[in-house]
Amino acid sequence: MSLAIVLSRASHGIHAPLISVEVHLSNGLPSLSIVGLADTEVKESKDRVRSAIINSQFEFPARRITINLAPADLPKQGARFDLAIAIGILIASRQVEAPEISKYEFIGELALTGDIRKVTAALPTALETRKSKHKLILPIENQAEATLIRDAQQYAAPHLLDVCAHLNGSKKLELIMQGEITPQISITEDMADIRSQQHARRALEIAAAGNHSLIMIGPPGTGKTMLAKRLPSILPEMTEDEALESAAVQSIYGQVPTEHNWRQRPFRSPHHTASAVALVGGGSQPRPGEISLAHNGVLFLDELAEFERRVLEVLREPIESGQIHISRAARQAIFPARFQLIAAMNPCPCGYLGDPNGKCHCSTEQVNRYRRKISGPLLDRIDMHIEVPRLQYSKLHTQPTGETSEVVRQRVIKARKRQLNRSRCANQALSNKDIDVHCRLQNKDNELLENAIERLGLSARAWHRILKLARTIADLDSCDDIKTQHLQEAIGYRRLDRSTT
Repeated sequence: MSLAIVLSRASHGIHAPLISVEVHLSNGLPSLSIVGLADTEVKESKDRVRSAIINSQFEFPARRITINLAPADLPKQGARFDLAIAIGILIASRQVEAPEISKYEFIGELALTGDIRKVTAALPTALETRKSKHKLILPIENQAEATLIRDAQQYAAPHLLDVCAHLNGSKKLELIMQGEITPQISITEDMADIRSQQHARRALEIAAAGNHSLIMIGPPGTGKTMLAKRLPSILPEMTEDEALESAAVQSIYGQVPTEHNWRQRPFRSPHHTASAVALVGGGSQPRPGEISLAHNGVLFLDELAEFERRVLEVLREPIESGQIHISRAARQAIFPARFQLIAAMNPCPCGYLGDPNGKCHCSTEQVNRYRRKISGPLLDRIDMHIEVPRLQYSKLHTQPTGETSEVVRQRVIKARKRQLNRSRCANQALSNKDIDVHCRLQNKDNELLENAIERLGLSARAWHRILKLARTIADLDSCDDIKTQHLQEAIGYRRLDRSTT
């Protein structure tokens, strides 16, 4: 009897738990069985592995083969265990000598020819393998993901024969080296393209500086979408840890950034017909949704009031917690979802409420019904509410004269550095204790804020968000203390807390 143990990793949410592939060859009628809570794709690997071994000029053992994927209580799915199973069979049948097999982990789908095909969620696997100080052998098509990780021992293999040659020492695979990555912020849509709308430009800069959520209300064609699409051009680039977190989520989804743009913050803009599962993630085998794909980046919801109300309500918890818990009957998964929410909507069903030409004929009841599609608790969680008014024709045909994205971005970076040096996070993420320390007001300003809270009927959450917003405005002015003008401007960004009539 022969036994071989080969290490691999499953995909479980953002994590990649270690799996021991135990291969046992015994006497009896030839058969191959896979146990350990494996799904259909895993069980189908027996046919792929058999053909791959034979077509690689090895002998498939005519014995009773039992493959156990441990731990047995963890669900396994996908074809990522093919390579580990094939190596286990070859070692157990003594066709391959691998004295250091315990130091390696393997992921990869096998073609019938023995070629190793790309798998999803390779980056989370590589990150976990680095923590365990093991060596990882993965498909050559996943090599681009592996180059994003520093200080890891990883090898990319095109074929089963190459892996066997590496293990027995006859021909070593080349170690994947991380090149000198030069992040490039690609600015294709510049703030300089925006005509007028100085109030909206200012709000966008504040939102970028403190990572604040923002909703824009205005008639059609006033530039709301144009403004939102230019937000990534003024955001600071991600740190290496943030970039790896975001890339890991995208790897699960099968989308991985290149080494040049991987620090550029993601920008996701789902259509208003998107379902709740598409937005937050889910499925029988939980996968990340749009809010997780926007992790450390921007989630833009255009035509906010056209989304189904129940779809919007699922955003409430992740906005606060920065993660989403997906529970199904058989599986649970946790995905990161620390995104910056930017939304745009019309002021009424026809879109022209307040238009000076009197184009709007919506009744007060129609306007209120339209606004009620966005619940109070959700609006309470959005830091800034601004109006984007219709532009006069005389301003449309003039050349843009505003600052470029690069100029604005430098101010945003400077303000963000002040925040990180002070509290190690953007102002939007300040805790209650941090607010007490870093957002103190003078007595007269406390009275001003108290009057605003009472007059607008704001909640304690809105009170904290105003203080965080005022702190960001002060940071943009390079002020250590929040002054009256900073607080007044922050209060002015609670537009939807006022009457709609």
